[in-house]
Amino acid sequence: MTARATPSVAVIGGGIAGAAACLRLSQIGLAPFWIAPGVSGAADSGDKPGEHLAPAARPLLAKLGVLDLLAAPGHRPANALLSAWGGPRLAERNAIVHLEGPGMVLDRPAFERDLSARAVDAGARRIDAPLEAAESAEGHWRLCAGGADIAAGFLLDASGRAAVVTRSRARRFRADRLAALWAFLEQNPASPVVPTRATLIESAPDGWWYAALLADGRLALNWYSDPDLLPLEATRGTAALAALLAGSRHVGRWIDEAGFRLAVPRLASAGTTWLTPAAGEAEGAGWAALGDAAAAFDPLSSHGMTTALWTAIAAAEAAVAFVTGDPAPLGRYAAAVTAGVQDFLAARSGLYAAEARFVEHPFWRRRTATHASAAIEAPGSGCPSNPDP
Repeated sequence: MTARATPSVAVIGGGIAGAAACLRLSQIGLAPFWIAPGVSGAADSGDKPGEHLAPAARPLLAKLGVLDLLAAPGHRPANALLSAWGGPRLAERNAIVHLEGPGMVLDRPAFERDLSARAVDAGARRIDAPLEAAESAEGHWRLCAGGADIAAGFLLDASGRAAVVTRSRARRFRADRLAALWAFLEQNPASPVVPTRATLIESAPDGWWYAALLADGRLALNWYSDPDLLPLEATRGTAALAALLAGSRHVGRWIDEAGFRLAVPRLASAGTTWLTPAAGEAEGAGWAALGDAAAAFDPLSSHGMTTALWTAIAAAEAAVAFVTGDPAPLGRYAAAVTAGVQDFLAARSGLYAAEARFVEHPFWRRRTATHASAAIEAPGSGCPSNPDP
């Protein structure tokens, strides 16, 4: 193997959390070694769900110096949210209530590509290959990727729900097994309808719908339910998706009236999971999980990307403190993640309890405060198919 220069911090994972962590480390003056397979081709890897950026993310992007990325033509402000939750009628919430400004509907692959490019420009030393091995001993991590043997005093795991390194260092909890059927629908060119530039959420007996118009005119469509409540043939064609939409009051009508064409949906994990603790030491070497590796929240929160950005910034700052002799921020980071998870679980129970029409249906009964519980997963146990990257 070829020996590489020893960085103080290594970052594993090429998503938003990994790129943001590399940016923050470089801002502080510590260029990380970044094991990020597929980053260079992020814009060409096809669509992926999770395009809604909450207003709370704006100050975090500003801190990273990349707020200007939101001005790219593939993104649009998310000024209006229409919700049929707790009743059959749509209620509108406007972005004017957010002091930070509007949320955004992003071209997610393009945003990740641009953020990754900024991280490399800032000094992150990237290797486009998967992590092959990671061991800690005598205060250092020994990492193998792409033929390189790398040593680092601290490891930041931004490998998504898989948490490829840190899940063996902590206990993994799961509050539910929510899954998402997702697709991006194109409008019939012959349709005379100009689709509403809005985001729509609609509850149903066995789950809930999310639909948002992208800047390019396509419709992002997600159906959230539990795996045992999904049709067996859900990803084998469009028939199951059409049957599900026939039971909706608003989303199905939007699709029909605007002339959107159904596409074969894909399946992704969307449940609430987290690691406890989210950071610590292993044989004297520091580590921290960030993004979905630390805590992946039910998409109803709309804070997936915000969590990725906040954990990336906070974990990067804690890593720098650790390698310069101050372990206290690492403990505070782990405590903050734990507190954030508990706050989210309480809010989650309230959100689901607000929909009282379907309390006797399994999907909703599983999410009430009385019945909700968190199960511990053994290290290395599997997740539903197609986990988030």
